[in-house]
Amino acid sequence: MESFERLKDYSRESITFTSRSVIAFVFVVLLMLVLIARIYYLQVIEHDRYAAISENNRVQLQPVAPRRGLIFDRNGELLADNRPNFSVTLLKEEIRDLDATLVELGQLIELNDRDVERFRKRLDQRRRPFESVPLRFGLTEEEIARISLNYHRLPGVQVEADLIRYYPHGASLVHALGYVGRINERELSKVDEQNYAATHYIGKLGIEKFYEDILHGQVGFQKVETNARGRVLRVLERQDPVPGRDLQLSLDLRLQQFTESLLEGRRASVVAIDPSSGEILAMVSTPTYDPNLFVTGISSKDYNALRNSRDLPLFNRSLRGSYPPASTVKPIIALAALETNTFTAEDRVWDPGFYQITKNGRRYRDWKRWGHGWVDLNHALAQSCDVWFYEAGHKMGVDPMSDMLGRFGVGQDASLDQPEALTNFLPSREWKEGRRRLPWYPGDSINMSIGQGFLVMTPLQMATATAVMANRGRWVQPRMLQGVLDETGGEPQPYAPMLTRKEKPDDVVLKDPKHWDQVIEGMISVMHGSEGTARRSAEGAQYRIAGKTGTAQVVGIAQDEEYDAEALEERHRDHALFVAFAPVDNPKIALAVVVENGGGGSSTAAPVAREVMDAWLLGDYRNDLKEDG
Repeated sequence: MESFERLKDYSRESITFTSRSVIAFVFVVLLMLVLIARIYYLQVIEHDRYAAISENNRVQLQPVAPRRGLIFDRNGELLADNRPNFSVTLLKEEIRDLDATLVELGQLIELNDRDVERFRKRLDQRRRPFESVPLRFGLTEEEIARISLNYHRLPGVQVEADLIRYYPHGASLVHALGYVGRINERELSKVDEQNYAATHYIGKLGIEKFYEDILHGQVGFQKVETNARGRVLRVLERQDPVPGRDLQLSLDLRLQQFTESLLEGRRASVVAIDPSSGEILAMVSTPTYDPNLFVTGISSKDYNALRNSRDLPLFNRSLRGSYPPASTVKPIIALAALETNTFTAEDRVWDPGFYQITKNGRRYRDWKRWGHGWVDLNHALAQSCDVWFYEAGHKMGVDPMSDMLGRFGVGQDASLDQPEALTNFLPSREWKEGRRRLPWYPGDSINMSIGQGFLVMTPLQMATATAVMANRGRWVQPRMLQGVLDETGGEPQPYAPMLTRKEKPDDVVLKDPKHWDQVIEGMISVMHGSEGTARRSAEGAQYRIAGKTGTAQVVGIAQDEEYDAEALEERHRDHALFVAFAPVDNPKIALAVVVENGGGGSSTAAPVAREVMDAWLLGDYRNDLKEDG
């Protein structure tokens, strides 16, 4: 009972309550003082710092991509354009459930697994926070409308517009121009990352890649106000980007497309050059493909179809096709023979249809089974007599031939703006000993004398050598850029870095200049002589042509067998080649034609060249080959 009374001691309870209240009050006051001190610290002492942070959260500096420069042909025809493209993009920071958002978008617009896969890859490669990532490009108006009506259910989803590359002529120029595509991390590491901060595309091949620095332009910036979630509310300030510079190329669109029509259905290449300047007039490789497929990302189905095609449409034959030049190099070999006094132009060689180093040795056959009889230089070139060149090659050996071929650009890439061009190699005694660990044999010289054996060249190298021949030794370096345009329709201005990119090879200077006339006269006889191998292709020409046919063997034929094209699979038949320049007295075009498995150069390649020369020199764009067929 006494214990219960103690619990009911109201006086003590009052003292206890008062003590606790004072302690609580003091504690609250102390907390308030701490809070006031913290507020004072943040609002007064640290005001400037947090005001700046707040401003940075509210105002962001965003990069603005420049417009990519346009590309025109020599006549002002647009070859590479920029077109508006609408894409659906996602901002990860505003999306609660990414997978659910993708599913819901898939019910509004067409999305395939490839779109989603590429989106996730881009999301992983995102360069900075609050950067939207494209999911699908090329939205239709109906798809844009569907997304817009459902914005309220799709936070973080928006439709954005930008400019993407468009090639109005599709497949016509892809091997000459190249194309642009989505920039990847490896490419981004090689450029100025700040200048490419807002750029999604970069040149992948050809001219688009080589002149990327001037086509791209300079990035701009805009200061924007954003909400707490990073969405742009308004633009406060803007520094416009500097657009890329427009380019004018030496290509002639009409000639390019006409040449393509001549090669329709064939695996072939034609390269045409202006010998006076080195400007590339046409560079055709067939079959071809549409570069527009690659700009925003080609589908696996389309890419596999191109990659697995037996005709190799992705392969640029003009720059990377390595072919035995065959008899097209005989004019160069003839110069070497004349310069070394191995033969004079008047010396005659007996051609029974074959050549032997020793009496009972291997027979190197002439293309004409029964031979040409007695032939001099002019007849040897006009009729493409192999035995004359076998004899010349055997007598002078490899060194003079290798030296002369090298002076005409064999084994080097002399072009100024074709980064994919192969150099191949220049066969020589030292080359074989170093590469094959074998000595150079007399038979190697005999094969080399007719453009076979180890010797291979690209169509661009063949056309370049022909241009040097047309100039009687004066070197011109092939180039595709005429200049940059300061205004549409203006005069192209020279681009100095291109002109000084690569040292020009030395001109071919002969000991006796009359040798030029003797060899070129033989090339004229090929076209206009009574026994010239390409005389039919020159019939009715209003100008004089200097040319040389070639037929490159693809598969070996036994010594006692005769070549029978009909008995061979089409892809095992000989390649047809032809080089020429015209008019002879004032050359305005030099070209090389290669038709894979086309048979004879005189019957297949030379007629194509005649059509191209008529088109360029006379403006005759009528396809007589199709009419004859």
